[in-house]
Amino acid sequence: MSLHCTLHTAAHCQPPQQQQQHPPHPTGTMQSAEARFNKNSLFLALRKYSSAVRDMEQTILLPSLLRDVPSDEVWDCDAADESCRDLYDHYLMFKAVRTTVESGLISTDDHKAKKNMTLNKTLEPLLDTDPEALFCFHLRGLFSVMSDLSKKSQSLTEKYMDIIGVTR
Repeated sequence: MSLHCTLHTAAHCQPPQQQQQHPPHPTGTMQSAEARFNKNSLFLALRKYSSAVRDMEQTILLPSLLRDVPSDEVWDCDAADESCRDLYDHYLMFKAVRTTVESGLISTDDHKAKKNMTLNKTLEPLLDTDPEALFCFHLRGLFSVMSDLSKKSQSLTEKYMDIIGVTR
């Protein structure tokens, strides 16, 4: 059975035959069903993130200028973890996530493994749910995380430009 997940609600995660059919777009419009699909593809979200981080790396020629510059965002890497104390730490974190995204390799760091065990215990009730619904839940979460990380890496790039006194 084919499954279609949208990024809006779990109710939209259902087989195609149960979904509302959209009328075809008038001739001459740029948006097709394929374009809508591509806009929400996981591959595209990962590419956008990699591109945002690549732009960040090409723009930030002196990452050391980000040291000791506190983040004015609430999104510090991990509320319980002090690993991202300043913008330089965020810069390194974005690069590390991009490496993971591009390589597909997951770190077996003991500290992170312990955190994941704790997270898995809190998610145990979800494991008894429908596998398709669980897949859609995680897919929407991944889209959300990748979108947020892309915006945050772009924000870091803009902050660096402010620090060095250059406007785009």
